[in-house]
Amino acid sequence: MEFRCVDECSQCCVEREYYPTKQFGKIGVLILPEEKENIEKLAELNKIKIKIVPRIGVSKNKNQIPTKILAYQLMGIEDNGNTCPFLDTHSGKKSTHGGFPCKIYKDKPLACSAYPLIEINPINLDQKCKFCKDCGTADKNLNFEAESLLKIQESMQTDARYIWRYATGVGEQEDQEILRIGWILEDC
Repeated sequence: MEFRCVDECSQCCVEREYYPTKQFGKIGVLILPEEKENIEKLAELNKIKIKIVPRIGVSKNKNQIPTKILAYQLMGIEDNGNTCPFLDTHSGKKSTHGGFPCKIYKDKPLACSAYPLIEINPINLDQKCKFCKDCGTADKNLNFEAESLLKIQESMQTDARYIWRYATGVGEQEDQEILRIGWILEDC
């Protein structure tokens, strides 16, 4: 089956999830270091306030915070972390699939281009995507998504021994007590 966005859907640009656990907070859109400056310029051009924080860092010593950041994350504009700041929810315009349009669609991050593809071999799609929920899976029309995911994976290759995740401290009001902020060393 061929992948396509579902009419009236902008869910992937609105809903954010806790990852890898609630204590880490909700994650933002993955931004590679080489994309960060361009995203900041696009925000400035569009007069949009954005917040970019680290996402994944590495170090060669477990007793030091990351010495290199492999990925950043663009946080949502709502207090609970939802809704991409580049999603046009106010103009009344519609995207090609009838949902809210993206203000930077032609220059969107690779992570947006890869969605809903999570893994390539075997093909694994995000089950929170409406198309994936309604249709099960897709195995056609994913070349662009696969190329984007491969670029992300290539960019994040490292020989550093220690992987760190940045806890955003962002989430639902009822989860505030368990949310952490700052770097957390992955279990080795």
